[in-house]
Amino acid sequence: MGGLNAAAVVAPAHAPQVHPWLPSSLYNPTHQLSFSSSSPSRACALSLIRCSAPSKLSRLSVRVEAALIAERALSDDSIMAGTGTFEEIVDGEIFKYYADGGWRKSSSGKSVAIVNPTTRKTQYKVQACTQEEVNKVMEAAKVAQKAWARTPLWKRAELLHRAAAILKEHKAPIAECLVKEIAKPSKDAVTEVVRSGDLVSYTAEEGVRILGEGKFLVSDSFPGNERSKYCLTSKIPLGVILAIPPFNYPVNLAVSKIAPALIAGNAIVLKPPTQGAVAALHMVHCFHLAGFPKGLISCITGKGSEIGDFLTMHPGVNCISFTGGDTGVAISKKAGMVPLQMELGGKDACIVLEDADLDLVAANIVKGGFSYSGQRCTAVKVVLVMESVADVLVEKVKAKVAKLSVGPPEDDCDITPVVSESSANFIEGLVMDAKEKGATFCQEYKREGNLIWPVLLDHVRPDMRIAWEEPFGPVLPVIRISSVDEGIHHCNASNFGLQGCVFTRDINKAIMISDAMETGTVQINSAPARGPDHFPFQGLKDSGIGSQGITNSINMMTKIKSTVINLPSPSYTMG
Repeated sequence: MGGLNAAAVVAPAHAPQVHPWLPSSLYNPTHQLSFSSSSPSRACALSLIRCSAPSKLSRLSVRVEAALIAERALSDDSIMAGTGTFEEIVDGEIFKYYADGGWRKSSSGKSVAIVNPTTRKTQYKVQACTQEEVNKVMEAAKVAQKAWARTPLWKRAELLHRAAAILKEHKAPIAECLVKEIAKPSKDAVTEVVRSGDLVSYTAEEGVRILGEGKFLVSDSFPGNERSKYCLTSKIPLGVILAIPPFNYPVNLAVSKIAPALIAGNAIVLKPPTQGAVAALHMVHCFHLAGFPKGLISCITGKGSEIGDFLTMHPGVNCISFTGGDTGVAISKKAGMVPLQMELGGKDACIVLEDADLDLVAANIVKGGFSYSGQRCTAVKVVLVMESVADVLVEKVKAKVAKLSVGPPEDDCDITPVVSESSANFIEGLVMDAKEKGATFCQEYKREGNLIWPVLLDHVRPDMRIAWEEPFGPVLPVIRISSVDEGIHHCNASNFGLQGCVFTRDINKAIMISDAMETGTVQINSAPARGPDHFPFQGLKDSGIGSQGITNSINMMTKIKSTVINLPSPSYTMG
């Protein structure tokens, strides 16, 4: 290995001090950075050094460290799940749960099997935690949160930045879990982990900005008052946050809850989905390695039938952030007086007008409807196209669907097995209902185990289940409409209201349709999407409660506290 000594790029004594919220390892003058002599990381680092003025060298060391992490991540491909860095999180063939700063085996002596969607055989096992273990986690979280709330913001941010770097460094073994647990295509699995690291870092920076500000109010702005009272307001943590992510993004949608909770001064208890639990445990270990205080972060695994209600109704929980399906409705009814943040699915409609760019529409329908086999809350779930352009659009979509690769996630196929046999059976039920009622199949329906080939259903009518129900699979219905109002009516008649999209070259029509659609977000000339992660993300009706996105999540996981200073007599500031 060729060597590049970081001491050569450390800022001289007169250089500006680096930001205190950055991990110390990113600007340690004795830290040895080693690159292969031919690596792009080394070339990038040397180029940065030669082109940078001395005053910029302190920032440069951070950029060099980023290049190092990128190279180490590339070489991390040989590390398998539950080995090397992650060896301590598994005992034999059963992965441990995380509590009070350590990896533990459940006293139940039981485990929960995680079935590989592709092989339909048990891939991993996780601990089946007990209610008593939940109680202990909650007690430890409450104690840890009190100390964490007194930790300066910049120190909280420093640890989050460190966790983000470790997470991205170990993207390969975490991605491996995603491939085997939820059949996510290899490339998409890696992308999820990298995106999650970026989300954590962004949250750290955004949190310092948001939580570093307060309000100062004076009493005489309200009629009948003199300036005799000063009101100081600030945002304070809620306490213990229960985070429950879904199977389809068990890492990204976990950190989208964990990072805002932590920067805001809360403790976090994570209950990962069964499918995706091992990926989540690997992710939690990255936070453990970053050095967060013990008890502040916990990850409880187990059967929902045994600990689900016990967790969501636990008196130690001060807020619940849930992403999933109908279970969220039940949680909301049982949770009591705690703030709720919920995203519960959608039936995202794509309205296509006569003047739309049909090539653009077709590309977005295929991407939006069939990415990750349609197992996304923001997938296109129904196409509402004007009759006059329907034939042309359907042919364009058919041609693109024919090019989709179908197979195992290890081969990075476009269409991979859906998460479980029960999911595949549900999807097949929707397809058979549409067939019996006369829908036109643009492709032959084909299924092998959990693997369902992509199907575009034309001439779908409102009396078919697929017109209203969320398949969460590679099946997409097309409903032909005679007017824009008909399309809006169908969209708004749904119980869901997560996202929707409209395709037209007329921006005035697009805005009018967007205003009329009863959804949390409307995309104009693009498929629905959650992200970038700092964008607001919310649903109406049965699609959820509250709003997500980094800023909104930080705000949601805090409350306002006011301190009022009462003056003995009115006082007015003079210039």
